Amino acid sequence: MANLSRGQLEEVLGEYDLPGILVDARPCGRGHINDTYCVSIRKEDGTVVRYTLQSINPTAFKNPDQLMHNIMMVTEYLRKEIIRQGGDPERETLHMLRTKSGDAYVRDKAGGVWRVYVYVEDVICLQSAETPELFYASAKAFGHFQRMLKDFPAETLFETIEKFHDTLDRLEKFKKALAEDRFGRAGECLEEARFVLEREADCGVALKALREGKLPLRVTHNDTKLNNVLIDEKSQEGICVIDLDTVMPGLSINDFGDSIRFGANHCEEDERDLSKVNFDLSLYETYARGFLEGTGGSLTEAELEYLPWGARLMTLECGMRFLTDYLEGDVYFKTDRPGQNLDRCRTQFKLVSDMEGCFGQMSDIVARIERERMEAGK
Repeated sequence: MANLSRGQLEEVLGEYDLPGILVDARPCGRGHINDTYCVSIRKEDGTVVRYTLQSINPTAFKNPDQLMHNIMMVTEYLRKEIIRQGGDPERETLHMLRTKSGDAYVRDKAGGVWRVYVYVEDVICLQSAETPELFYASAKAFGHFQRMLKDFPAETLFETIEKFHDTLDRLEKFKKALAEDRFGRAGECLEEARFVLEREADCGVALKALREGKLPLRVTHNDTKLNNVLIDEKSQEGICVIDLDTVMPGLSINDFGDSIRFGANHCEEDERDLSKVNFDLSLYETYARGFLEGTGGSLTEAELEYLPWGARLMTLECGMRFLTDYLEGDVYFKTDRPGQNLDRCRTQFKLVSDMEGCFGQMSDIVARIERERMEAGK
């Protein structure tokens, strides 16, 4: 059961008022950070219900109280909004369970932190944009997530990872790791280091706009990869945004940009053959159309203007994070093989280069889609 013993499982689940006996627990998901299990419980009538049991990575998230505060606040707010709009809160947002004592998580005897939420059935979770229609569906879901939370008081949420999308801070961390070179890896990535340093001025573009009041601070997901939205098997629509660990105050352009850097290409994140890694402008347009339909006019003019910057900066930032982790010995992102984080970094930098070559077109696409959306009254 992948690092989870039967005794540990029973210890954690025993803290919850589950409606039956444990049948099975299997690893699921492909996340880089947390360990996730699908737990099957048999009720007295013989039916089986499933729950998701997930650890909280202590390296990435040092304060589980703050993290779970954010998740509980946001999901409970979303449940009310979904009910108000006539939707199904059991499928359209995560349903986090509280323990018998009312806590949001369990700490086991070994110090591990665990949480449980209702498993969302009859959905698919994509690792890549299998079709433009599915990419559009995920975009609309993430845009709708932004729209639903537009009036949520961002100041009531904690910053669960300090300076998570502070690109300038990521730059300084990279420089420090490069200078220290504790694992003797800097010589393997001189070209990638030069790529970052040549774009030092770009790193402050969004933060400068925030400081100057051009971009508003919003409640954002901050990790809007395609595999963090569940697609309904029947309708093929994006219905539920998941993996809310990084929900906190942030910039809408970053949520948009992270989806683009992950989904607007046809390769795995760690593809070694960079000739296969290409930014797909048509997928960018597909996503932008879905995202803007989902946000439904809730973005400001400045946010619309800076959306293409969000794509460039999130891709550059993610590449820096992979590169920094590689230099520091692969301590943050899970790896399955040597050099994987360096390969991940290289794919991101290839996408950044492609975006730079068509940046004007990216801006024109957003402007045209928003104009068409307004004319159609969506």
